[in-house]
Amino acid sequence: MNTDKSGKTSAKGPLRRELLAARALLTKEDALRAAAVLADAALRLPELADARTVAAYVSVGREPGTRALLEALRGRGVRVLLPVLLTDNDLDWAAYEGPAHLLPAGRGLLEPDGPRLGPDAVLAADAVLLPGLAVDGAGMRLGRGGGSYDRVLARLTAAGAHPSLLVLLYENEVVARVPSEPHDHPVDAVVTPAGARRFADPL
Repeated sequence: MNTDKSGKTSAKGPLRRELLAARALLTKEDALRAAAVLADAALRLPELADARTVAAYVSVGREPGTRALLEALRGRGVRVLLPVLLTDNDLDWAAYEGPAHLLPAGRGLLEPDGPRLGPDAVLAADAVLLPGLAVDGAGMRLGRGGGSYDRVLARLTAAGAHPSLLVLLYENEVVARVPSEPHDHPVDAVVTPAGARRFADPL
């Protein structure tokens, strides 16, 4: 039986395991090649081209790579915010100042070494790059199940903030259906090595 963070039975567990197993088969070279293509495709999105502040994250392991994208955004003069995981699984934020300013943190993550800006710093973002394992044709995103980004999305909603919500994935991670729950929130666009797709676009 699979349970979510609240202890309820969840249909998401088997899909998460399947997708994580597929990622584990990727070589480091596969991941690096995909990261370069993803960065190029993402940078062509108007949502990022016009953004002054982007909330993002540092990819680790075989996650679809964000590091080339982070550097490209910083090179454009975009203010990039990166998450800092708090003990209650909520997220604080700090500015990205380059790869030399990333420090190892818990759960294998990398976090910025600069001043903490508070959980509400994300409210200033024009676009938010969300980590994910899959997305479906309605834009519903499958996360890892920790709930950190559910809090971020709830905070944005409560404040009336409407940044563009984006997710980077491998092509096989765009699936027919992601099991969803009432608190789940669709993203606006997905970027894969094959290109970008907005969920307002027709199938």
